[in-house]
Amino acid sequence: MSFTYVKKLPTPEEICEQYPMPKELAQIKASRDQEIKDVLTGVSDKLLVIIGPCSADNEDSVCEYVSRLSKVNEKVKDKLILIPRIYTNKPRTTGEGYKGIVSQPDPEKDPDFLQGLIAMRKMHIRAIKESGLTAADEMLYPENWGYVADILSYVAIGARSVEDQQHRLTVSGFDVPAGMKNPTSGDFSVMLNSVHAAQVPHSFIYRGYEVHTTGNQLAHTILRGAVNKYGRSICNYHYEDLHTLLRLYNQRDLANPACIIDANHNNSDKQFKEQIRIIKEVMHSRKLSPDIKTLVKGVMVESYLVEGSQKVGDGVYGKSITDACLGWDDSERLLLDLADY
Repeated sequence: MSFTYVKKLPTPEEICEQYPMPKELAQIKASRDQEIKDVLTGVSDKLLVIIGPCSADNEDSVCEYVSRLSKVNEKVKDKLILIPRIYTNKPRTTGEGYKGIVSQPDPEKDPDFLQGLIAMRKMHIRAIKESGLTAADEMLYPENWGYVADILSYVAIGARSVEDQQHRLTVSGFDVPAGMKNPTSGDFSVMLNSVHAAQVPHSFIYRGYEVHTTGNQLAHTILRGAVNKYGRSICNYHYEDLHTLLRLYNQRDLANPACIIDANHNNSDKQFKEQIRIIKEVMHSRKLSPDIKTLVKGVMVESYLVEGSQKVGDGVYGKSITDACLGWDDSERLLLDLADY
């Protein structure tokens, strides 16, 4: 066989027992979960802002970033709910490159999945303890959900995963919001089919068990731009795009219609500074149309301590080793501006 079985990894239950979520932090999470749910169900008119590094590559710099975010949160919490991005698994367009802290707890060393699972859990718990903010992560591998199920307040399903059956079924068992991104093709119907699949009950095989789920009524859409057949970026955050999505939502019987705008990726053509302009345009669209304001519940921003990106091994503390990010000063200014809209 071409598979080499290196070692059996601990189950989620074993890792969670070894690195438990403290009770006081579980209470913080329960309160945050309700706040976020209230936005998606229309009880609250606050704006969700999912913001943070493209990849959470270093515990110290990520926790410093989240602690800074917590101080801003105190200034804007009447208008915004800040959800730090702590993305511990990274999809790669070609399959090569740094795949996240779960794969490589040290980006300059060989993969070590046991230490990676521990590093992921320790970082998420430390971030909550130091900031009081519970985080978002991307579910790249559905079987890993159990390792963070008691920690996360938000989950994103990426453009390459959103058509995958196992991702859709697993989301149907979540008790937290899950954003289903449009696929790289940009097809809205695929994204909405994924939301439908996640919102209804299912029976399937998961980690060696037959399981049943009740459906996740908080599954919703994320617009992140697309690519055409020539590989060129196509944005989908404009006023007309949002009205089209609203019309398609209205044609379906889906609970809690909602959309998050991802301001980077193909929406910005990976020009990270464009995120500022894009988000301000989205906020203007919300002002122009009450229907769009009701639909667009939040935005997603890639941001870190130092702007731009670097290669693995360059050694700049708090600078992305994957996609380029906004720096801290621009990010703080953007959040304060958003609170004034």
